[in-house]
Amino acid sequence: MPVLDRDGCFSTAVKVVVYVTPKKNVLDPQGAAVGHALESLGMADLRNVRVGKMIEIEVDGEPGPEFSKSVEKYCHELLSNPVIEDYRWELVPS
Repeated sequence: MPVLDRDGCFSTAVKVVVYVTPKKNVLDPQGAAVGHALESLGMADLRNVRVGKMIEIEVDGEPGPEFSKSVEKYCHELLSNPVIEDYRWELVPS
């Protein structure tokens, strides 16, 4: 559905949020450091901390099979390292 962008022009861009996280069997030193810091602040009930990233992108087009294929390609080839990271994405309201 076309919406006005920040320049006052109509756009069919769709907002996509991509979540990238370390694979379960990959060490996460950043997560370990955050976990130790939280424990030092008295949060001793923590079991595990993993640190990832969240990326917001806007993609021109309408949701559908071709759109999904493009987003998957962006995620797999650029936004994540599939050897050590998992990703998932979702459409969000603009």
